[in-house]
Amino acid sequence: MCGRYTITTPLESLRNLFDFEGNFNLGARYNVAPTQNAAVVRNAPDGGGRELVMLRWGLVPRWAKELSIGSRMINARTETVASKPSFREAYKKRRCLIPADGYFEWKKKGEIKQPYLLRRRDDAPMAFAGLWENWKVPEANAEAAGQPTGTEITTFTILTTDANETAKPTHHRMPLILEPEFFEAWLTADDPSDTDVMLAVPAVALSSVAVNRRVGSPRNDDPACIEPI
Repeated sequence: MCGRYTITTPLESLRNLFDFEGNFNLGARYNVAPTQNAAVVRNAPDGGGRELVMLRWGLVPRWAKELSIGSRMINARTETVASKPSFREAYKKRRCLIPADGYFEWKKKGEIKQPYLLRRRDDAPMAFAGLWENWKVPEANAEAAGQPTGTEITTFTILTTDANETAKPTHHRMPLILEPEFFEAWLTADDPSDTDVMLAVPAVALSSVAVNRRVGSPRNDDPACIEPI
């Protein structure tokens, strides 16, 4: 799975990689956690190219009655995303790219869970395959959502696939990481599964390093979260 990740790459470097329009005040994030807002790249609704937007992590389907369902939908499996009711409409119409530098997994060592940071060996930024969805706050859930009835909240999820040999020691699943040549196909293809988009990146492309246990708390979001130990 993918339950925490980092995105510290400067905006202009992300723009060069993802080719989006507009300016954005994007600060470094060392511990992005579910239900928080994070940067997402998608095709602009007006057809004007790609745009960078801030969306809430944890997809909430259009038909959902409660915002809280999103905390259970931070990931979508590549094997079932096209058929699962929670994700199939977004898979057809609302795919996106999630910029990241790396992601965290935990491995139990004795009585503690040791976090590991997995990232590209060349330190280049990555793109996770994702889906986004719009959800309108129903009257019955307005108080719990903390928003007026009818407010539109846009959310996203990260696709996962079988872990490669570098990632497998920490978890049997990993984010679906897309190479730049597959960005356009993921965003626009009628069915990306007909292409090589859904293949996991090779194990040699990634590194896995034990890091500070400080990252275990979503309240911590600073460079110490990625310090190797």
